[in-house]
Amino acid sequence: MIIRAKSPSTDPEVLQILFLAAVAAVVLYQLYATLGRRVGRLPEDAPAPAQPSAGAPVPDAAASFRSDGLTALRARQPDFDPAKFLAGARTAYEQIVKAYAEGDRETLRPLLAPEVMANFEQAMVAREAAGRSEKVEFLAAPRLDLEKIDLIGDIAQAVVRILAEVRTRTKDERGEGVDDRRTAELWTFEREVKSANPNWLLSFVAAAEA
Repeated sequence: MIIRAKSPSTDPEVLQILFLAAVAAVVLYQLYATLGRRVGRLPEDAPAPAQPSAGAPVPDAAASFRSDGLTALRARQPDFDPAKFLAGARTAYEQIVKAYAEGDRETLRPLLAPEVMANFEQAMVAREAAGRSEKVEFLAAPRLDLEKIDLIGDIAQAVVRILAEVRTRTKDERGEGVDDRRTAELWTFEREVKSANPNWLLSFVAAAEA
């Protein structure tokens, strides 16, 4: 004779506890999936500094990102300083933006790669043909962050993320217009590491997430 074990009755309170536990697990997963991803960057966010290991040299504040290109560049140019580079990039950025608005080709030529200068020239000629003039002023100091550095052969490329607030004054036959806006762009500067010229040239501009 086979005796079958009698299945115990399920306590309703146990079922309720199990259900609440399952709901809590789903909620925690959704929070992790949402907060664990970072989309874009807010202007007020500061880059998180890398934590040095014991006995290791403290990295430059501007070079807290991880970049094999930075190591490669310093092997070819030991005196490269990311902080000084960013200071120079900020000056170049402000000069380029203002010179482009004013059609100042003499200022632009030593700061731009030939392809970029050709594109700027085409746009300035079109603007002048339309009888339109522009002036730009910065409403706040631009923020620059060094995104990455690449070394391709003898060419070093540095990508800089730039957040700025600018006011553009445009004049034409209809009068003057004023436009205030925030911009977010990625500017790529490059130079030949073997060159005696220490200047970096703007070689590419792309839109970025604010």
